[in-house]
Amino acid sequence: MAIHRFVLLVSLSLVLFGLETAVSQRQQQSQVPCLYIFGDSLVDNGNNNSLSLVLFGLETAVSQRQQQSQVPCLYIFGDSLVDNGNNNRIRGQALLRGANFASGAAGIRDETGDNLGAHTSMNQQVNSYTNAVQQMLQYFRGDTNELQRYLSRCIFYSGMGSNDYLNNYFMPDFYSTSSDFNDKTYAESLIKNYTQQLTRLYQFGARKVIVTAVGQIGCIPYELARYNNRNNSTGRCNDKINNAIVLFNSQLKKLVDRFNNGQLQGAKFVYLDTYKSTSDLAANGAAYGFEVVDKGCCGVGRNNGQITCLPLQQPCSDRTKYLFWDAFHPTETANILLAKSNFNSRAYAYPINIQELANL
Repeated sequence: MAIHRFVLLVSLSLVLFGLETAVSQRQQQSQVPCLYIFGDSLVDNGNNNSLSLVLFGLETAVSQRQQQSQVPCLYIFGDSLVDNGNNNRIRGQALLRGANFASGAAGIRDETGDNLGAHTSMNQQVNSYTNAVQQMLQYFRGDTNELQRYLSRCIFYSGMGSNDYLNNYFMPDFYSTSSDFNDKTYAESLIKNYTQQLTRLYQFGARKVIVTAVGQIGCIPYELARYNNRNNSTGRCNDKINNAIVLFNSQLKKLVDRFNNGQLQGAKFVYLDTYKSTSDLAANGAAYGFEVVDKGCCGVGRNNGQITCLPLQQPCSDRTKYLFWDAFHPTETANILLAKSNFNSRAYAYPINIQELANL
């Protein structure tokens, strides 16, 4: 585990250095001055590496979206090799260019993901961001209006909710939520909490905000390995899980409409329908060059999904042919396709795409 994490961190450090160098050379061409990221392992580029965590992701979608939108370098709140905002190693002007607060296993609910070990929930991520805003204020001589004008040009990305189902609601041996709620009331409870969290980001400067739907968790290798040949699985996916997620996504899209229609004056929210986009990738896998859409490139057991990719394990020979990298996460190839489709198309972006959001 230590060797694998070291290799990952060194790779991330090199990637970040390369991005920073490239951005400094074209700074004037950047469409937005900064990018702030909140979420789970789908967008965590290393924040959990110094924590005691069972699961962490290698391939992330947001780095691909960052390259598409030509925003400044992503600063990671994680291990000291890539700077750690949680222990205040990143400060001041660095924060003005963006920060990644995401944490693998995180959820909208504070207890979500506790089964996997230490992580930072959405509430904690928002608190870290508000602390960062206080640090940034000194570079505007205490002028909150000037800082607000600056932050209003930035992009805020939040991808939350997956673990609230994967590592909470559909884990009844560890959590009581499936007894405390039904599918509808659980979605309503999540949206209520998420509304408060996103509103707090708004209160601290967020105006251009991207929120993502929860993807088809019932179709990932981990769930296929667990539920294969059971009554609640028809065809390739677990319908019980997907049906519950659809309720959350529907309410999240309505929340975006409420925010855009005056509930948060001056804000523009974009909803990315990752449920539909990932479904389309799987359904039309061959057209995108994918030969395997139901197994991880690296993993153990049925569908390479019973245990996620282990340290020093030999992955598949060509991961570009796989939709999934491991039991949970898409491959880099899949993420690039998703990023491009969301950047300059409205096929999965509502009511505008990311490029249009950046240009506002």
